[in-house]
Amino acid sequence: MAQEYPASEVRPRRRGRKVFITLVVLLVLVAGLLVVADRVAVGVAERTIADRVSQEVAKQGAQSTRPDVEVGGVPFLTQVLDGRYERISIKLRDVQASVEGDAVRLPVLNVDARNVRASLDTLRTGQGDVIADTVNGTGTISYDSLAALLNRPGLTLGEQNGKLAVTAPADILGRKLTINGTADVTVGKDGAVALRFNDLDAEGLPNLPLARAFLTNYAKSISIDVPLPDLPFQLAVREVRPLPEGLAVTADAKNVPINSAS
Repeated sequence: MAQEYPASEVRPRRRGRKVFITLVVLLVLVAGLLVVADRVAVGVAERTIADRVSQEVAKQGAQSTRPDVEVGGVPFLTQVLDGRYERISIKLRDVQASVEGDAVRLPVLNVDARNVRASLDTLRTGQGDVIADTVNGTGTISYDSLAALLNRPGLTLGEQNGKLAVTAPADILGRKLTINGTADVTVGKDGAVALRFNDLDAEGLPNLPLARAFLTNYAKSISIDVPLPDLPFQLAVREVRPLPEGLAVTADAKNVPINSAS
């Protein structure tokens, strides 16, 4: 025969379980509200930064689509109170700027700011400095815009085995030939892209000193330093290298005031 327990002993346990469940539900709701508030705050910050970057791009006489901004680090509100942000990433697409009257196009420009310092009062009032310990930028110059700067009819550029390759039609000693070759690409003076074509040839080239001299002079004429448009956030070019999609540019800067991206 099963032993029966007084109802008075059962009810406190049930009541205790209800209180515990209620507390758990309340904690889940509060946590959910905090997560929502955190994500809303991130969205506001990202839109504000995108507006500021768009203004700075326009000030420099350049054009681009609206920046995509991502503020990294979780939770965001804790970073706001601490006045330090792990990472702010900015992506600009279809960037176009004028260099000595010619348009230079960067299909993509990525900017990554790390360890950004901004006090709560600075964010609230808009006064004061927002400083990033380091800023890294990576962009790609389209080969079409680069070829346009060389100003040689029919000349095309591309990547071949990790080097910058050139193809161009030419009339050499009355013969229509196609010039092919590669160039060394380095960072030149004041962050310009230095192109040095030193390995040109043409199939069917006459074995004559005058024909070879034509190729040498042609290589010199297209070996130039290509100035780049001013990059935001005081970015200085450190490396350039050919990729299939374009000429990749890597730049960086330290202790940068990103609330004045000029």
